Amino acid sequence: MPRPRLVLRALLAVLSILIWSPVTMVAGAQGSDAALRTEVQRLLDALPAQTSLYAEHVPSGRTIAIRADQPMSTMSVIKVPIMLQAYRDAQAGTLSLDERHTIREEELRGGTGLLKRFGVGLAPTMRDLIDQMIITSDNTATDLVLARVQRARVNTLMQEIGLPNTRMLHSIGDFFRLLQAAYDPSRATWDDVQVYRARTPAGVSADLLAAIRFRFTADTSMWLGRTTAREMSVLLRGLLDAKFANREHSDAMLRHLRGQFYTTRLPATLRYAAGVTVAHKTGDFPPISGSDVGIIEYEGGPIVISVFTNGNTGDFAVLENTIGQIAAKLVNAWK
Repeated sequence: MPRPRLVLRALLAVLSILIWSPVTMVAGAQGSDAALRTEVQRLLDALPAQTSLYAEHVPSGRTIAIRADQPMSTMSVIKVPIMLQAYRDAQAGTLSLDERHTIREEELRGGTGLLKRFGVGLAPTMRDLIDQMIITSDNTATDLVLARVQRARVNTLMQEIGLPNTRMLHSIGDFFRLLQAAYDPSRATWDDVQVYRARTPAGVSADLLAAIRFRFTADTSMWLGRTTAREMSVLLRGLLDAKFANREHSDAMLRHLRGQFYTTRLPATLRYAAGVTVAHKTGDFPPISGSDVGIIEYEGGPIVISVFTNGNTGDFAVLENTIGQIAAKLVNAWK
C-alpha cells in the first residue's frame, strides 16, 4: 500500500505540471515574441521612412504592434474599404455585381491599371471593375466603383464598423488634379480628360519634380486616404471572419485579394514557399510610399498584417524587400 506522503508528493507533482506548464508556454511565447518584435522594429527603423505595422497570428491571438495607431497615407490600400462597401450594397440588393458600365473617355484615369489601355466603350461588369481595382490597382475601375457606391458612404461605413481613422479623402481623379496643380497652379481647373492626358510641365527638372512630389505627399490634406495599421488589420480580419459581410460576399472579397498581380512586398519571399498564399492589397507612390496589407495563409496561420511606409528617401527596392523579409520572419516564427 502506497505511503500517504509519497501519494501526496505525486499529486503535487502532477498539479505542478498542470498549473505551471501553460504559464511556462505563455511566458516562452511572450519572450519569443519580444525578440521577434525587436527584430521587426529593427528592420522597419532601418528604412529612411515613416513606418508602422500591425500583425496578428489568428490561431493564437499573438500580435506585434509598431506605431500601429499612427495615421498613415493609404494610397491604393484605401481601395479595400471601397470593395467592402460595394459588396455590402450587393448583399443588400442595391447593386448588382453583373451590371455593366460603358467606359467613356472622361472616366479614364492615369497611374496603375489596364482599363486605360483598351478602347473607349469597353463595358465591364461591376464585379470586373472591383476585380481590376484590387488585382491591378486599376485607377479607372476605382473611380467607376466609387461613383457607384459614393465616397461619403464608404467613410460612414468605416465609422460604423469602428474604424474612425480610416477615410477616403479624394477620388482618384481629384487626387491627380491636385498633383497637377502642385506642378502648375493653373492646372487646378483642368477637367478629367486634361488631367488624364497631362504631361510634366516643360522646363521642370527631375530633381525639382521629385521635390514637388515629396512635398505633395507630405501634406496630409492631399492624401488619397488615411488609415492606421491596426485599423486596416481589423478590416482584413473582419473579411476573414465574415464580420462585415456575409460568408459568400466575404469569400468573394478574399478571392479578389488572392488574385493580386503585384508580388513584391508581403509575398516577395513567401511566394516561393510551398503551401503559402498571400491575399493582399498594395498601395504606393514610388519611391516615396510603398505599403501592403493582407492575409498570409499557411499551415500554421493565417496571419493578418498591415505595413505602411510614407516619406521614403531611400531605395524603393530595399523598402519592398524589407516588407517581404518581415512577412517571412512572422511566418517562420508563428507556426
